[in-house]
Amino acid sequence: MEGILNNQQIEQFITDGFVRLNGAFDSTLASQAREILWKDLPADPCDPGTWTKPVIRLGMYSQQPFVQAANTERLHAAFNQLVGKTRWIPCMSMGTFPVRFPSPDDPGDTGWHVDSGFPGTDPGNFFDWRINVRSRGRALLMLFLFSDVEEADAPTRISVGSHLDVARVLSRWGDDGLSFMELAAKLTDLPHRDEVLATGEAGTVYLCHPFIVHAAQPHRGKTPRFLAQPPLQLKEPLDLERADGVYTPLEQSIRIALDL
Repeated sequence: MEGILNNQQIEQFITDGFVRLNGAFDSTLASQAREILWKDLPADPCDPGTWTKPVIRLGMYSQQPFVQAANTERLHAAFNQLVGKTRWIPCMSMGTFPVRFPSPDDPGDTGWHVDSGFPGTDPGNFFDWRINVRSRGRALLMLFLFSDVEEADAPTRISVGSHLDVARVLSRWGDDGLSFMELAAKLTDLPHRDEVLATGEAGTVYLCHPFIVHAAQPHRGKTPRFLAQPPLQLKEPLDLERADGVYTPLEQSIRIALDL
């Protein structure tokens, strides 16, 4: 399947830092995945009285519905267009699920941030993981909607175009880059950007630039929200100075930010 994304969508990825892919995987897979997830939750899907926490995090999932959802023909075609053929590693697990429940309570994890890509001195400490200007380890941030998500259902907040600002910050720190917490501390100094909410039907996937600034928010709806944020991993760091001058949209966006 060639050219799943049109020129306008590719340009949106370069300038805004994300593109929404409707029907990226089948809603039947989403339903099968939710059944697996509910079995691991200390809550009853039919009894809102058991939904006592605003967010519960579940671990890595590599069962067939998750792997199939991450590896559809539509998604692979989009990866090839944005990242480049042979430059990404297929996603064989869905990563952590922050399952969000309707709640008046503050979930305590709604700060703006950028996801990191490679380990620091302590691989077991997530906050010590790092990100650099060549996006070592991460090709894309992906938001997989495993349930229908409307505006009240805690959709992820995306800061439009913020990937350009982050690229400029990271350019000053070379291959070592910054840790998750070091970069988070610098985000308050970035220009104000418009926000978009990652809403959509189950089966929707937002393909986001690895530098995009994003944030969670409280759930004010009625139905638990199931979303995963697995990375699409790079086989090797990006090359921002290619001898042939042929750059992927991912590389183009960083070059534009750095005036290369």
